[in-house]
Amino acid sequence: MRVCILYKDVSSSTSCKVVAESLAKGIQQQGHFVDLFNIATNLGKNISFYDYIAVGTSAANFFGGKIDPQIAQFLKQCGTISGKRSFAFITKRGLRKGKTLLALMKIMEKEGFYLTYSEVMSGSAFAEEVGKRLLIT
Repeated sequence: MRVCILYKDVSSSTSCKVVAESLAKGIQQQGHFVDLFNIATNLGKNISFYDYIAVGTSAANFFGGKIDPQIAQFLKQCGTISGKRSFAFITKRGLRKGKTLLALMKIMEKEGFYLTYSEVMSGSAFAEEVGKRLLIT
């Protein structure tokens, strides 16, 4: 299957990119084809031909609960994604991680994604293990 991993780092941090790369490595070990895209540099990219889509980010501020508006903008412009199976993840940054993950999930569901799994990623090793065990069917 074709899997797309979208990530958006906040400011100069690269933690989300590292986690997304590890997640991609784990998914590839299952035998799937994985493409990795930075939301900030790929606005307007069509992702409608992917079978499974993972979206990840960090909290927009230290207190958590808010997601960068560029993610919602990207998802509105990325083609027909309604009904696509998906995975939402955030990196451990700031307070109220659960609320931040919930905000990302709401944005994804608003665009029509069918969320199959969500997770707060603590690091790259954990992300790779999640990728190995993620059910993509």
